[in-house]
Amino acid sequence: MTPTAALFPGQGAQTVGMGADFASRPDSAVLFRRASDVLGFDLARLCAEGPAEELTRSDRAQPAIFVVSVICETALLAAHPSLKWTAAAGLSSGEWAALHSAGVLSFEDAVRVLEARGRFMQEACERTPGGMVSVIGMEPAALAALAREAGVELANFNSPEQTVLSGPKEAVAAAARLAAERGARRVIPLQVAGAFHSSLMAPAAARLEEFLGPVRFNPPSHPVISNVTGQPHDADPAAIRRRMVEQVTSPVRWVDCVTALRDLGVRRHVECGPGRVLAGLLRRIDKAAEVHTISDLPGLESVAPAL
Repeated sequence: MTPTAALFPGQGAQTVGMGADFASRPDSAVLFRRASDVLGFDLARLCAEGPAEELTRSDRAQPAIFVVSVICETALLAAHPSLKWTAAAGLSSGEWAALHSAGVLSFEDAVRVLEARGRFMQEACERTPGGMVSVIGMEPAALAALAREAGVELANFNSPEQTVLSGPKEAVAAAARLAAERGARRVIPLQVAGAFHSSLMAPAAARLEEFLGPVRFNPPSHPVISNVTGQPHDADPAAIRRRMVEQVTSPVRWVDCVTALRDLGVRRHVECGPGRVLAGLLRRIDKAAEVHTISDLPGLESVAPAL
């Protein structure tokens, strides 16, 4: 079988209606119900009906995307029992879904962690207003110099041509102006609550570290790529816990993550969860890569027979 990796999207992939067509499946309904029991509200209804303002909240979006991603993965593995992941990776909060796919932590624990992580991040955003901007088509060295000049940080290395800057709101606005003046092909302010993956998230990281103390982590059953290092996580559960705290303030090295998957022999990728963001980024990083997406039942029905 072709070496295959599971990919999981992060915050920003949420959309009203996600997971709705899976809800009638018994295995999916059970996962929605288990998550709802942990969260204390009807997650299936929120995903299906919104409102969008509530689904976009970090403490709602992060567990919701995780649950829909696990539902998509579970449905695929049920349809294709012989499929075994060679490795897994996720973008930002999606890394928790990748860890769950490798048995590092339980479904319920992951839901609890992501609700708390989102809540801590939202509180940090409210403490210090910040923002993020995507810069496309600018040389990395020039962009790094611009970031230092404007007082922002490199937050996401999404593709060779797309990097996201993060920091205080006024500094991000200044960085956007400088990037446009200095030849960036596109400069796109992101609709986010604050300066994710920057030092402004340090209070959230500190609270997450305390929250994770009693959470059980297990060695991964297959390699999971770390956003922080762009390399497979250590097999030591304590080391994984430390990395996932660091991830809150560290840049997401997605280009390195994709390269690490290729170095592990992966030639086929399946994005499990809402949207197609990771598939698009993957094609920009590795044009030869095979990539499929499962975000709904039609996606499952078309992808499963092809694997």
